[in-house]
Amino acid sequence: MKIAMIASEANPFAKTGGLADVLGALSVALEHLGHEVTVILPAYRCALRGGFVLQETGRTVAVPVGDGQESGTVLRASINKNVSALLIRADRYFDREFLYGTATADYPDNAERFTFFCRAALEVLRQDEPADIIHAHDWQAALAIVFLKTQAADYPEMAGVKTVFTIHNLGFQGIFPASQWKFFNLDGAFFTPTFLEFYGAVNLLKGALIFADKLTTVSPTYAQEIMTPEQGFGLEGIIRQRAADLVGILNGVDYSQWNPWTDAFIKHHYGENSLTVKDDCKKSLCQSVGLPDRPATALFAMISRLTTQKGFDLVETIFDQLMDRAVQFVLLGSGEPRFESFFKVAAARYPDRVAVRIGFNEPLAHQIEAGADLFLMPSRYEPCGLNQMYSLKYGTVPIVRAVGGLKDSVRDYDTATGTGTGFVFVRDDADAMLGAIDRALSVYNEKAHFTALRRRAMAMDFSWEHSAQQYRDIYKDLWSQRRQLEPVK
Repeated sequence: MKIAMIASEANPFAKTGGLADVLGALSVALEHLGHEVTVILPAYRCALRGGFVLQETGRTVAVPVGDGQESGTVLRASINKNVSALLIRADRYFDREFLYGTATADYPDNAERFTFFCRAALEVLRQDEPADIIHAHDWQAALAIVFLKTQAADYPEMAGVKTVFTIHNLGFQGIFPASQWKFFNLDGAFFTPTFLEFYGAVNLLKGALIFADKLTTVSPTYAQEIMTPEQGFGLEGIIRQRAADLVGILNGVDYSQWNPWTDAFIKHHYGENSLTVKDDCKKSLCQSVGLPDRPATALFAMISRLTTQKGFDLVETIFDQLMDRAVQFVLLGSGEPRFESFFKVAAARYPDRVAVRIGFNEPLAHQIEAGADLFLMPSRYEPCGLNQMYSLKYGTVPIVRAVGGLKDSVRDYDTATGTGTGFVFVRDDADAMLGAIDRALSVYNEKAHFTALRRRAMAMDFSWEHSAQQYRDIYKDLWSQRRQLEPVK
């Protein structure tokens, strides 16, 4: 099958989070299964100046945006030798320092920017031989499905194309004031609660939920959670209506990038049967972040956006109690100023036990995974999560809350049976998290048990091959429906 992935970011060209990792790895995994995959994304400044090989195709696209027409050009690149990436270049919209906005606010013209992108992506596909499946990701690509389904006369070449829409995080929906409706060139009949209207505003993700042929999200548990008021963010009713068309598929891990045997960012390589080498990684990490080397002391780690969603208020609440347990702690991330300030102060208060790096540093992220003993992820909701799966592979035992992909990928340690791959707590409160931390420390101090736990964790397999096969099954089902509808020649 020919599969077109439409998304606002994809590794290695542009990345703010897990979406880019998914696009980069899933497209390659599908190609390995024998499909022809093309990824379409904006040509951001970071892609144009990132040293990538970008070829001019000589093609232009001109599409309606509001009362006018906007144009761009098409660049071609490769994710690997067989997966093409088409980048839509329109410097007015995408030649900016950041993808979606500054640290303080989203760009005010995001509705217009991604209207153009979705129109341009469809125009590229219309001009080429159309794909069999269009797979759009998150709100930034949602309008591609809406336009294709509501304005079919504009895209006759794609009359039989089937569509899949993936929700990576329902907390981000692309909600804009009603005044932005003018950019979409959609019939006013679609600005109603039945379609894209959402409490007087426009909700782009809602449109894709309604019009896509199939819906997916990034873990089985999250597929159930988003049907509830607690995690449905106002769209749980629509998602329940589409429950028969919704599949939760756990994201995979790109083990060519995240593997302690081969990781290019760490000095000492190891596996489940050479765990003593992990002690060398711990020593190197401590040297790198300015902590004293204390081999017998448990080293906790977090790599994350510093937000309430990620449970950092819980960490803030129990932090002094955590320090009472004579542990070390390393943090890499950025986010809400409140939490950035808190952890900077904590590092000053406990200079020989707490190391904080605000921002993101890819090599350091790998070194933390390799060098830490325990990895903390107390998220309030977590559609999938990747760091807990990285941690499992590196023998850095995860402590997680039982939500979304964390629940699906980490099995709670059972002292009686000696089974499990990490420590899981259920309640959304600081005491429950601290209880899981204390259980983890108890096992950490029993070296034979902790080594066995690490080995079980490292033996887990979350490769993209498994996830890609599930997406392939969805595509095949849609493809068979399409073939049944095609006239006999």
